[in-house]
Amino acid sequence: MARRVRAISHEDRLTLVEHLDELRARLFVSGAVLAVVFGICLWQNHKLLEVINEPLKSQTKKQVAKGQGTVGQAVLAQKGLLRIARDTEGALGVLVDPHSGVSAGARARLQPLLSSLHEDVARLPRSSPGDNPVTLGVGEPFTTTITVTLYFALIISLPVILYELYGFIMPALAPNERRAARPLLTAVPVLFAAGVLFGYFVVLPAAVRFFVNFNSGQFNVLVQASQFYSFAATILLAMGIVFQVPVLILGATRLGLVTPRQLRRSRRYAVLACAVIAALLPGDAITLVLETVPLYVLYEASILLARFVTPPEDGVADEQAEARRHPSQDRPPPAEEPEPTVQQMIDHVDPKHTD
Repeated sequence: MARRVRAISHEDRLTLVEHLDELRARLFVSGAVLAVVFGICLWQNHKLLEVINEPLKSQTKKQVAKGQGTVGQAVLAQKGLLRIARDTEGALGVLVDPHSGVSAGARARLQPLLSSLHEDVARLPRSSPGDNPVTLGVGEPFTTTITVTLYFALIISLPVILYELYGFIMPALAPNERRAARPLLTAVPVLFAAGVLFGYFVVLPAAVRFFVNFNSGQFNVLVQASQFYSFAATILLAMGIVFQVPVLILGATRLGLVTPRQLRRSRRYAVLACAVIAALLPGDAITLVLETVPLYVLYEASILLARFVTPPEDGVADEQAEARRHPSQDRPPPAEEPEPTVQQMIDHVDPKHTD
């Protein structure tokens, strides 16, 4: 049974067994929170699946409206069959009417057909099929549901897990180091959540739209559930990690590896690096722009924040070093020398005059 985690200061000296005991207690708390959140997510797994399926559903509905793809063709056939059945039902209704002029024997034979057709039309589906991804294996619905539930449980439990991790690492830092590291560590889960939300509402719909419509006329497009969820998780995780750029830049600034002036002078290389990172992520030309723009915005925000967190003396030293590297640009113009006096001119011509 893990003991309650106690607060440890920088001055405390713990043995290896005490460190392991603290680590075990924090792992126990993190595991317990993850298990509870996993149970809640498993209980609400249908709503979670609806959330992750929404980008695919919206794109499928657009395809269905245009009659594109396998699902669109199936919906067109379904609507045509329903229309024919209703027209046939209406025609039979006219024929069985006593005033239709049809003989009583013919009306008696048509009446059962009308009743049967009415029941068949009522059983025809009215909703569009294929909104959700498909499964191919017997156990794939179960395993896929567990995987999606675990993804959501990890994301929701991340603040508590990071809090326990910070609590284990923080005592090893000096008070001044702790003051510098605490804002950066606090920003990690916030930026991660912002990246996941940006990926879900902006990047994932654009990527799904491109890949589902690419050469859709040449293929029978059926989206497999396990592959779609892995694809969505890759995009969301990648955007959550990419949004950690400010933390990395601020950490490098605090360690003295780079300065705000160097970051400002490297803007052109930053744009290229953002474009390369966005190109490595899944998507098309549209998602490339959607991923490059926030990356560069985060870079500029990091420069702005780095100016506030950089100590003043570091900024002065940076200005002095920059002035030594570019004397013609930063060095002030030399002061004008005063006119020499007559005595100074005589001493310069005849040094022995002073004797």
